[in-house]
Amino acid sequence: MATTAGVYRNGNHSRNSQSTNNNKAEKPLSFNPNPKNSLKSKSLPGSGLRRSAPSSLGTAKDDTGVPGRVRVAVRLRPRNEEEMVADADFADCVELLPEVKRLKLRKNNWDSDTYEFDEVLTEFASQKRVYEVVAKPVVESVMDGYNGTVMAYGQTGTGKTYTLGRLGEEDTSARGIMVRAMEDILADVSQETDSVSVSYLQLYMETIQDLLDPTNGNISIVEDPKSGDVSLPGASVAEIRNQKSFVELLRLGEAHRFAANTKLNTESSRSHAILMVHVKRSFKGRDSILSSETGNNPHMAKSLKPPIIRKGKLVVVDLAGSERIDKSGSGGHTLEEAKSINLSLSALGKCINALAENSSHVPIRDSKLTRLLRDSFGGSARTSLVITIGPSPRHRGETASTIMFGQRAMKVENMLKLKEEFDYKSLSRRLDIQLEKLIAEHEKQQKAFENEIERVTTEAKLQISESERTYAVELEKERLNNQKEYMESIKKLEEKWMMNQQKHAGGENIAGLKDESSNWISNGEDSRVANMEELSEMKTKLQKETLLRKAAEEEVNKLKSQLAELKKSEASAKSDISKLQKKLEDEACQKEKLEGEIAILQSQLLQISFEADETARRIDKGWYEKVPGSLDSLMLQVRQPQNNDSGNGEKASIAKLFEQVGLQRILSLLEAEDVDVRIHAVKVVANLAAEGFFLVLYQHFASPSFYGQHQLIQNCASSDIPSKTNQEKIVEAGGLKSLLMLLRSSKDETIHRVAAGAIANLAMSETNQELIMAQGGIRLLSMTAGSAEDPQTLRMVAGAIANLCGNDKLQMKLRGEGGIKALLGMVRCGHPDVLAQVARGIANFAKCESRASTQGTKNERSLLIEDGVLPWIVQNANNEASPIRRHIELALCHLAQHEVNAKDMISGGALWELVRISRDCSREDIRTLAHRTLTCSPTFQAGMSRLGIDY
Repeated sequence: MATTAGVYRNGNHSRNSQSTNNNKAEKPLSFNPNPKNSLKSKSLPGSGLRRSAPSSLGTAKDDTGVPGRVRVAVRLRPRNEEEMVADADFADCVELLPEVKRLKLRKNNWDSDTYEFDEVLTEFASQKRVYEVVAKPVVESVMDGYNGTVMAYGQTGTGKTYTLGRLGEEDTSARGIMVRAMEDILADVSQETDSVSVSYLQLYMETIQDLLDPTNGNISIVEDPKSGDVSLPGASVAEIRNQKSFVELLRLGEAHRFAANTKLNTESSRSHAILMVHVKRSFKGRDSILSSETGNNPHMAKSLKPPIIRKGKLVVVDLAGSERIDKSGSGGHTLEEAKSINLSLSALGKCINALAENSSHVPIRDSKLTRLLRDSFGGSARTSLVITIGPSPRHRGETASTIMFGQRAMKVENMLKLKEEFDYKSLSRRLDIQLEKLIAEHEKQQKAFENEIERVTTEAKLQISESERTYAVELEKERLNNQKEYMESIKKLEEKWMMNQQKHAGGENIAGLKDESSNWISNGEDSRVANMEELSEMKTKLQKETLLRKAAEEEVNKLKSQLAELKKSEASAKSDISKLQKKLEDEACQKEKLEGEIAILQSQLLQISFEADETARRIDKGWYEKVPGSLDSLMLQVRQPQNNDSGNGEKASIAKLFEQVGLQRILSLLEAEDVDVRIHAVKVVANLAAEGFFLVLYQHFASPSFYGQHQLIQNCASSDIPSKTNQEKIVEAGGLKSLLMLLRSSKDETIHRVAAGAIANLAMSETNQELIMAQGGIRLLSMTAGSAEDPQTLRMVAGAIANLCGNDKLQMKLRGEGGIKALLGMVRCGHPDVLAQVARGIANFAKCESRASTQGTKNERSLLIEDGVLPWIVQNANNEASPIRRHIELALCHLAQHEVNAKDMISGGALWELVRISRDCSREDIRTLAHRTLTCSPTFQAGMSRLGIDY
């Protein structure tokens, strides 16, 4: 704040000071190296007032099981220029004793009250000193997986915003707690495995608004009925990668924060600012190796432990300053703001009193501020509170009230809990990879073994075949030789016998005959001897042939024995393969078991999210309690209403229906002949497309009161949900094509309404926007807008076109297919909800054009002006409905950013509205934008001079 920009320097503080407020010694947080399975909540604990310890508001770590007290520091603001003049003759109302961590509040010149705090920071304490003793221990706890809160409380103008939110761009030593905390967080996280995201909100007039997205104006608080955790699902979440982007987000948020000029502070914050930093860190688990032996081959099996994920949340709260109306001089709307601020601070004080006194009832629900800080006081977060006070004796009453608030807060104890869980998805991926490697290795070994068996078998067959062929050839050759020799021997014997016959045929006398006979007998003997010799030689050859045959048979038997051994080896290999297959089956069973546990955990998480809000647990009355197993029974289920009383049990949720029935069956009902079945099926698709933010709100499509929630869904379009979303599944399964087909073919206006609502939800994603345009979606929506008469149908169509108008890439195509003409044509309805969606679409289109002209990619005049939208904008610029007026004022400011549009806007009467916006608009950012446009544009300056406007 402007009045608190004093000089802060390091004070001299004792590093070993005593504290007598509490005797409990603070202990460090312990990191458990062996976390148990599943989600864990470990008590961290905390700290009482320290004795003989370095000056800080608690250390980074505490022992488990010890409660942690809220740590309180007091910081004194130096006198400002006004106080130096007005209080020059008076002493400060407080006296600081930083060495003993005490503060004296003067009643008069001779009497004072003494108070003791965890830390006392003088007016000379530097921003670095304040961060180290107040916030750094909390930041270190958040990095270890705990929730932490840093909060500033005090009178308006005492330096709360300076302490927490100072950016320090001109002087880096003036950086506040927010900037320094993010520097420490980014320095400690890993960009590969960790993530840091932030949300920046303000609580203004009991309404939670998004400082990063001003159009997101009414965010609801969701409380988990089991754990009591508080979440804001409608808030924008920005991923942080570097310090520069974080500072830009802080600057953007501060520009949207409400502030006013009062007597006590020229820039008094009129809202409570809340910065939420979510830190997600991953720690690798330990791997253990188990070895076992099968036969002679050892097999190593690795049991993998999943990584541990720790989620910490840092909440930095810059409370608006309490003030007395007679001193601040607030009036009109500023007075109403002051009343709202004081009421919320009063509710916070009541809760602190009840917690300090251990009351059985804590009025936590009296204010949205106390609901948001439920975890910070009496919850599971480490909390540090810095109370800021001023030295002026004129504000002694406010100073005393602030000091007493801090004293009571010191009595509040929290039970710090560590949030950690196993990353089962990562474990599943690692097991899949390991299983695929084992399967590939087994297949490779099996293929190599089969190839080896085939090779050996082939070689054995070739050897046997070759041996048999060789034996047959040799046997046949020997037989032919023996036969030839035998025939030659027979022929010789016959020739000799014939010759002998011829010799003895004509003998003349007996002597001669006897001589001849004796010669013949002698020759016969000789022939017989020769024949016997030849026969003996043949027998010898036959014996040799027999021996060769036996040798061949032995060779064959040897080959057969080798083949038998190969078959035995093959049987042994098959046994090994079967054992490997059994091992793979066991691993598959283990994987299936783990997948089952993951599915159970996912279903439990889904059930918890649906139990958070009673509305989110119920769907349209046309569904049964159980999902049928076949398509026919599913159609009957969709067609017939629930006949049981509402007290007989809860209805099945959309998530359970989607899980049990399947998306394909649900999408198949979009083509059913029964109109009621198609209507209910489209409603289910619309609920699934809501991305988990308001999953069951489409059962109230016909209710005009649904506008606020539907607007909030559209404002959440920029949020990205990790993992494969329902929208992606619907688009991949052909759901978008089916919805567009219903718009084209159906004549039922109810189907048009719910189908357009589902397309509006799908149009939240930039990828889906391009698909809708590519499939002719804008032309179908324009045709539906031209034929529809029901305001609710027109509101859904206008909402879908408004989402498409926010895409820079689709400007020309959207205009060419009649999107702008369709928006302008729907104003005929006159319904405020329809007009609000039309105005939002025009504002989105104008914003994209303004961005294009700033980047230098567009030099022509606005397409909105060419299509005749300007007269309607001017006519409704001062509309009574605030949503319509806010969007039109934004559209006018964006159109005026491009100098080419200035002449058309002056001739169309828009200049008068710009002047009015720059003076009377309730939104400071819009008012500032209009003022800057008027003062920087030469054309508008000339127009105001010509029209006699004094500006």
